[in-house]
Formats: sequence, C-alpha cells, structure tokens
Amino acid sequence: MKFILRNGKGEKFLFPVNPEEITISRQKGYDTATILNFGEFDFPQGNRIKEFSFSSFFPKEFDKSFCKGDMKSFLKPQIAMNKLNEFLVLKTPLRFIITETAVNVPVFVSSHQSTFRGGERGDVYFDITLRSWSEMKVAKIAGSGAAGASATNKQQREDMKEKLKTYIVKPGDSLSKIAKLELGDSSKWNQIYKLNQKAIGNNPNAIKPGQKLVLS
Repeated sequence: MKFILRNGKGEKFLFPVNPEEITISRQKGYDTATILNFGEFDFPQGNRIKEFSFSSFFPKEFDKSFCKGDMKSFLKPQIAMNKLNEFLVLKTPLRFIITETAVNVPVFVSSHQSTFRGGERGDVYFDITLRSWSEMKVAKIAGSGAAGASATNKQQREDMKEKLKTYIVKPGDSLSKIAKLELGDSSKWNQIYKLNQKAIGNNPNAIKPGQKLVLS
C-alpha cells in the first residue's frame, strides 16, 4: 500500500513512510430553520466535503525496511516538507491515491504541520489534512418543445490540469533575471530555457522583447 499525491502535470509525490492510521471524516450537511412557535428544524442538504487526516514522518535516510519506493523517488526531509508547503498554496486540485484501496479522489491540502523532535535529528514529523474537491455543476434548462419543457444537467469534466505560467519578455530582461523575479531563484534560468528552447534557439541569451515564455 502506498500513499500518493499527483499534481495536474502528472508528477507524483510518494509519502515515504505509511501512517499507522488514517482518519476519513464524513458529515451530512444540514440547514437549520426556526419556525415560530414550533422551534428549530433540520433539513438535510446532502453530504459535506470529505476530509482525510493522517500523520507520519520524513526520514533523514532511506531505509528499505520501512520506506516506500526507492532511492530515486526518495526526498530529503526538508525538500519533502517544502513540497507539502507548495501543495498547500496550489489553486488547482491534486489527486490523492491510496493503492490497494478505492481511494482515488481530487483533493486540496487544507492544513499541514511539521514537527522537529529532539533526539531524532534530521527526521521531520508532520500532520496533514486533505479535503476532497468536486467541481461545481451548472444546471441548464432546455427550451420547451411539443412534448413540454425539460431540464437537463450537464456536468463539466473535472479539470485537474494546471494552467501554464507564462511571462512576456521586456527590454533588458535575461533568463536569470526572469527566473529571479518570477520563480524566486536566478539559478532556475536553465529550467526556463529548457521549456522554451525551441522558441529561443541555441543561444539562451537571444531572448527578445515581446516573446512569450513558459515558466512552469
């Protein structure tokens, strides 16, 4: 069994150590109305958002006796923790998968807490809560015909793909300057170049004002 988060680009984040338990919270939604002389009444309104909560840790070193995956997928604790922080601010849903189970749902990371314990230097413990996501459905009313009016609900497909982040080159720009301003790290210029090499050409310094570059 593996616990996995997958983003809209298809990139996979594997939790290295399975939690001892996972809490799945389900609640039924109610609207409460007060009727004069009769008191309060609850009216069921369908299921509320489902939450998944669990705790585990990111080990300092890969140990095949309890770690999932392999050295290729293993991330150092600080890097893994930063990855969860990135997920926390995402505006597009992730897909949460627990292999060997029926859990395969779109979610957002709603909370994430990290803990450093004395005596266990290098390991990072965490608590995480995921909230299931479903796209809003829009009902469309079809025009009336000979047989009378009819209503149909057309459901849009869930869009799990992230929108590309782009940048328009300005006079005086360089790839390192753009990487610093837009990605927070000038050393990521090569990442931008690889994404746009076909448009830029063989010389990474040959960007031109007005060019549209893909950043991620």
